[in-house]
Amino acid sequence: MSTYVKKVHFKLHETYANQNCVLTKPPYEVTETGWGEFEIVIKIFFHDPNERPVTIYHILKLFQSPPGTTPPVVSSDFKKPLVSEFYEELIFQDPSAMMRQLLTNTRQLTLGEYTHDTDFEDKKEKTIKNLLNAKEKIANEIMDLREKIKLAKDTIGKFKEEINKSHSEMSVDVSGLT
Repeated sequence: MSTYVKKVHFKLHETYANQNCVLTKPPYEVTETGWGEFEIVIKIFFHDPNERPVTIYHILKLFQSPPGTTPPVVSSDFKKPLVSEFYEELIFQDPSAMMRQLLTNTRQLTLGEYTHDTDFEDKKEKTIKNLLNAKEKIANEIMDLREKIKLAKDTIGKFKEEINKSHSEMSVDVSGLT
């Protein structure tokens, strides 16, 4: 990445003494200790001056939660290391000639196969399934609400007819009374 990444700026929580970390060579990582949950702002600058920096917002969670618990439960029994993985992808839309060359002329590093603790394909499939289920549920709710609106409009129409009918029956010719 150092062939096209000039520097990476990490902005940590204000309680850290060194809350702004700027790294100009790999590995682009910050090691600090703490506890809590907060947003980190990561800004990636490129060697190509025509390519605008990319800003990524990442929620950092520095505590372990037993599966299925909300809010987090802090327990001394929970000694498993905290793993919080996210997949981020940068897509360069119409990069400059310099950036295109930097991106395509990098050599592939072969450090061996890396396996994540998170199965991102499974997570993707579950997310898509949940979205489709939610879409179907919302479509059904919209259909039910449209039927209720139609019924309400019909009922209002019938009430208006009844009101008009009763007004016409109640109208009295008062011209002869003087």
